[in-house]
Amino acid sequence: MFIRALQLILREKKSGITAPGSSAFVKAFSSASAFQSQRLAGKVAVITGGASGIGKATAAEFVRNGAKVVIADVQDDLGHAVAAELGGPDVACYTRCDVIDEAQVAAAVDLAVARHGQLDVMFNNAGIGGCPVRPPLGEVDLADFDRVMATNARGVLAGLKHAARVMVPRRRGSIICTASAAAVVGTAATPAYSASKAAVLGLVRTVAAETARSGVRVNAVSPYAIPTPLVMGAFATWLPGKSAEEIRRIIEVDMGVVDGAVLEAEDIARAALYLASDEAKYVNGHNLVVDGGWTVGKSSR
Repeated sequence: MFIRALQLILREKKSGITAPGSSAFVKAFSSASAFQSQRLAGKVAVITGGASGIGKATAAEFVRNGAKVVIADVQDDLGHAVAAELGGPDVACYTRCDVIDEAQVAAAVDLAVARHGQLDVMFNNAGIGGCPVRPPLGEVDLADFDRVMATNARGVLAGLKHAARVMVPRRRGSIICTASAAAVVGTAATPAYSASKAAVLGLVRTVAAETARSGVRVNAVSPYAIPTPLVMGAFATWLPGKSAEEIRRIIEVDMGVVDGAVLEAEDIARAALYLASDEAKYVNGHNLVVDGGWTVGKSSR
C-alpha cells in the first residue's frame, strides 16, 4: 500500500517533496486503501455451496472487495436470503445448483456470463460429509462412498470443466476448489470424505498444469476444523450428549492449534480472496492449507 500511495503522489506532483502530513500524502494513502479494499473490482464469481458456512463467508468477502457473485446451492431459502443480504440482484443473485448434476453446474456458469458478461472466479466449494460415523473398514458402505465422491470430487470436476469453458477463451480466470486438511494427512474423517478431498487436490494439480498456458489459474484451499453447519452436524452425531455451544467450544478451543486464535469461516474466505485476486497472478496448482500448522505437526510424528 505504501508503494501505491507513493505512485499516486508522484502522479499528482511532478516535482518537489510531499510532506507526510500534507493533504496530498493523506489523500494518496486514502486512495491506496480504497484500492486495496477493492481487490476484486470488476470481477464476477460463482460460488457453489455459497448459502452457508465457508461459501457464505466467501460470498460476503468477495462482494466487500468489489465482485459480483452468483450463489449456487441447494438451500433455496438460505441462498435467496444471503443474496438479498449482500445487496440484491445487481450485486448477488442465487441459483439452485446441485453439483452432482453437470447441467446445473453449467447453467450456473452460464448465468454469470448472461448477467454480467464474464466469469472471472469459480469457487468450487460445495461438499457433503456423508455418513458421519466411521465404520470399520470391513463395514464401509460403498453407496455412501459413491454419494460423497459424486458431490465432492465429480462436482468439483464439473465446476472445473465449465469454468474453464468460459475462462480459457478469454485467457484469464481463477478457479478455487475447497479441499481439506483431511486430504493431507490421515484423520478421524471417513474414508469417503478423505478420499474425495484428496481427489480434489489431484484434480487441481492436473487441471492447473493444463490451463496455465491459457492464463487460467487453479488452486485449492484446505481448511482445518471450523464450526460450519456441516461440521457441527457431524460432531453432534459423534457427541450426542453435548450442546451446540459445547461442541463449538470443542472445535474452536479444545481442537485449536494456534494459541490465542480461533479459526473461522472468514479466514478461509480471505484465503480464497487472495487466490481469486490478481495478487496471486503467479500462484497456480497450489494447495493453501489454513490449519495453524496442524498438518505439519501430524506429519512429523
